Amino acid sequence: MGVQDAVRAEAGAQEDTRVLTEAVRRIAEFWNLSNAELGGVLGLSAATVSRLRNGERTLESGSKSFELAQFLVRLFRGVDALMGSDDEAARSWLRSDNRFLESRPIDLIQRIEGLTRTCHYVDTMRGPS
Repeated sequence: MGVQDAVRAEAGAQEDTRVLTEAVRRIAEFWNLSNAELGGVLGLSAATVSRLRNGERTLESGSKSFELAQFLVRLFRGVDALMGSDDEAARSWLRSDNRFLESRPIDLIQRIEGLTRTCHYVDTMRGPS
């Protein structure tokens, strides 16, 4: 790989982190997630989440929080599709008891296993793609 290729790759990675960080900010705002709730999802402290939301920090490509943020975006998109872009229904779904999941999705997504399980559930509910 030449120098120019390395520079392009670095620029692409920086753009990925900026885009994903912005998507997470918007999801948090849309779903009314507190810094503590979003921090639970991403495995970050509430203070770090505050810096993400204020634009003082971005998610680091390749980090665990970056991967978890990708799952959060996947979940958001799946719920939006399931709810037919009904914003209130999506917010309500997140904070309501779910008999199949045996918990509220907002509580489940605070742990990696719960986030991935909730994503798989939503993917299954949407059917084959």
